[in-house]
Amino acid sequence: MKVKPKAMSILQNLCHIKTLITNRTTTSSSNKMFNPLIKHAKIFSIFSLITLSTIFFLIQGDHVIYHDSLILHATNKEPLVMLQAQRSTLTLEGHNYNKPLLRSMQKEKLEEVDYANQKVLVAPLNLNIEQRIVWFKENLQEFKILRSNKLAKQFHARIQGFHKNNSCESQFFMTWISPSSSFGSRETLSIESVFKVQPQACLTILSRTLDSIHGYKILKPFIDKGFKVQAITPNLSFLLKGTLAETWLHELRKGKKDPGEIPLFQNLSNLIRLAVLYKYGGVYIDIDFILLKPLSGLRNSIGAQSMDFGTKHWTRLNNAVLIFDKNHPLVLRFINEFALTFDGNKWGHNGPYLVSRVVERLKKRQGFNFTILPPMAFYPVSWTKIGGFFRKPKTRSEEKWVEAKLKQLSGETFGVHLWNKQSSGLVIEEGSVMARLVSNHCIICKL
Repeated sequence: MKVKPKAMSILQNLCHIKTLITNRTTTSSSNKMFNPLIKHAKIFSIFSLITLSTIFFLIQGDHVIYHDSLILHATNKEPLVMLQAQRSTLTLEGHNYNKPLLRSMQKEKLEEVDYANQKVLVAPLNLNIEQRIVWFKENLQEFKILRSNKLAKQFHARIQGFHKNNSCESQFFMTWISPSSSFGSRETLSIESVFKVQPQACLTILSRTLDSIHGYKILKPFIDKGFKVQAITPNLSFLLKGTLAETWLHELRKGKKDPGEIPLFQNLSNLIRLAVLYKYGGVYIDIDFILLKPLSGLRNSIGAQSMDFGTKHWTRLNNAVLIFDKNHPLVLRFINEFALTFDGNKWGHNGPYLVSRVVERLKKRQGFNFTILPPMAFYPVSWTKIGGFFRKPKTRSEEKWVEAKLKQLSGETFGVHLWNKQSSGLVIEEGSVMARLVSNHCIICKL
């Protein structure tokens, strides 16, 4: 067994202590008058020897346990399917394992820890455009999603394989660009709701951080129950190829674009959802959305967030739920609008306001074939009133309101957007609308 430098140092110290004990024992025979002191010294030395020996074995044991845990993960039958899809084909016999795979997993583990501990990559406030671009260039290497790794290069093959190898009733997509360590019970609930109402659906989470050992552990409870879900590292270059956003991405990577004051990850999520729908078609939903009814009957649809109840005309659309066929011309217009009008300093400019701008311009144009659903479909509660869904009813009147709201939601509502920016810190109180929705639409039910 190869011994680490620290372990070798401990061994040398143990040998040195042994020598001291021997010398002290020999000396004690000729120095009777110091017997009490020598006796205590011998006891202390023996105790030190035992303590250091224990430390040595703990260090070596920890190394062996960590080493074996990686082998176990690589040889475990259940994760093997995912690992094979993510990396090269692996043949395992006993404790023989693919060393490049092990190194990849070790590196992945270190990257994930680094990703989880990194500061939020947002430019400091009060910088002008030139200063912000300089800051972005200096921190460009930290924006890992902009860099292509081996998993990203396998993106298209993995998407195709996932859908081909599963009988998908429908294709759902989500995005997750935050560290996997911040993926909590609220996000898990969104996944649960999809499989509660459409158990035969396939769900792809476009995420570099969840496409990892830790991410697999998060999704494993769903996989164990037979649900078809997988996290796949997106390949931005592939997704945007042939669109105006391809040039936008190239200039951004070169540090020629102002990323803006708003977190770039948020705006990349706005772009990725459009690109994946244009490339593959299907359903995109935000990860703070609870699905209440199947969406299988909807095609080429987008939801209104608000409307003028007098004219019945929408006043704002939202991109938290998008349902479109592959290569739909409206989605391509969304992507090109993102590239041409990108502004990282205005909240919503590249998301809800973007889809609203494009649809408003095209409302009299023919050939786009899409439907705008009323607010009750996906946004039955506004972000200013979402807190009421989390509160416990304290009076009979409030109890009646909860019952009335649940009855209303059971009608024309397909799902509820939770407006996570406003509600993430709220507790789901017993008897609230949210508590009732959770109990009716969860699968793992750990919230």
